[in-house]
Amino acid sequence: MVKAANTRGTTPGTPPRTRILVVGGGYVGMYTALRLQRKLKPELERGEVEIVVVAPDPYMTYQPFLPEAAAGSISPRHVVVPLRRVLGRCRIVIGEAKAVDHAKRTATVTTLATEEEGAGAVEITYDELVIAPGSISRTLPVPGLADFGIGFKTVEEAIGLRNHVIEQMDIASSTRDPAIRDAALTFVFVGGGYAGVEALAELEDMARYTSRYYHNLKPEDLRWILVEAQGRILPEVGEQMGRYAVRELRARNIDVRLETRLDSCEDRVAVLSDGSRFPTRTLVWTAGVKPAPVLATTDLPLNGRGRLKCDARLAVEGVEHAWAAGDAAAVPDLTSDEPGAECAPNAQHAVRQTKVLAENIVASLRGAPMQEYAHKYAGSVASLGLHKGVADVYGRKLKGYPAWLMHRVYHLSRVPTLNRKARVLAEWTLSGLFKREIVSLGSLEHPRAEFELAAGGGRPANGSRDQSAAGPKEGPEEQSADGSPDGPKGT
Repeated sequence: MVKAANTRGTTPGTPPRTRILVVGGGYVGMYTALRLQRKLKPELERGEVEIVVVAPDPYMTYQPFLPEAAAGSISPRHVVVPLRRVLGRCRIVIGEAKAVDHAKRTATVTTLATEEEGAGAVEITYDELVIAPGSISRTLPVPGLADFGIGFKTVEEAIGLRNHVIEQMDIASSTRDPAIRDAALTFVFVGGGYAGVEALAELEDMARYTSRYYHNLKPEDLRWILVEAQGRILPEVGEQMGRYAVRELRARNIDVRLETRLDSCEDRVAVLSDGSRFPTRTLVWTAGVKPAPVLATTDLPLNGRGRLKCDARLAVEGVEHAWAAGDAAAVPDLTSDEPGAECAPNAQHAVRQTKVLAENIVASLRGAPMQEYAHKYAGSVASLGLHKGVADVYGRKLKGYPAWLMHRVYHLSRVPTLNRKARVLAEWTLSGLFKREIVSLGSLEHPRAEFELAAGGGRPANGSRDQSAAGPKEGPEEQSADGSPDGPKGT
């Protein structure tokens, strides 16, 4: 029999039912709900427990595969996992949690129907709360960033960036203006963590291959620039492998600029702290993340960096019936010798935390003893493009093809569901037998454009982020705000 401090029935005479609310449909949210529906199967069948998952999208995105999706090695639909199919015993609510009042056990949620109904947000009551909204890109008040920057955290951004890069090559191939051509072929990535390095490396590989199909473009015409505020890239793979990664990128004519910041990108001109200025039509921002905004709207305790204070059982400190893991949680690292050390907000910990989190929720409901989370960091792997990578696993350092292969094997083992594993493996096999796809489907961002034109309307501007086909304009150099982006974060 399920036990809970707060129980409610639907109508008089019905048995009380415990509602577990999971806020977030990312890796932590989806896997926690998946384990809960397996462990609580008898209770779910008897109607004693209800699991509600609130997520802004009807799918979970496996972010480590975004660079390969951007490069065309994996189909976008195989990078995501449909929540309704995987969480068949859960109630899925597509919406966004705007606030959580844990004292009242209520969450304020806006759904897709909220605006249509005109009735405002809805309140969902709960007995147990799992808050795992993940993180969002951490931006700085850099002039022009909001207007011209491109993120790299969602599958939509990854595919949009792929389309954008190929479109820039089309523009460069067809223009007669040298300034427009140079700006179209200059690609600036800010942030030397996993997201920035892997995205740049995969797209550079893809663009270099694509250039062979243009009569007037050569790989040397494309300029790739990586800007990192710290003194090295990929710190998770160690200093030695980080230096190797820099050498590998520079050997491919990628301009890696360490201890450098982006000061401005107004008028499509990237101005760096070392005084360099690069007219560019592509600026990708991957310089760190910050906790999701919903955490600040709760009455739960936060640490100085805006993450939920949790104990080793993954329960929120000082309150009952509230749990967290992943990017949203500050969990003590029991394997560290440093006092007060916390687990890094990366996928390696998140994957393992979900198992402990679900087990502890089930144990608390059934009155059983709970366990503490402890995992010693095993190391990291990173891809530097096709057949290239770096790895530092249990102190063993690998580079080149072995590291790349380990990267693929590890993430194939971690992508959810057997269905997705098989599809990804099949696509990798086919990509090894056939040539890359070099098609840009930028028109997907404006699916009604052709019909609107036929109906007498105007055609939208080319590309979702390109306001016009005009080249960049020189603008005054501006000083950015004090501070530097977050250092690289593990994926």
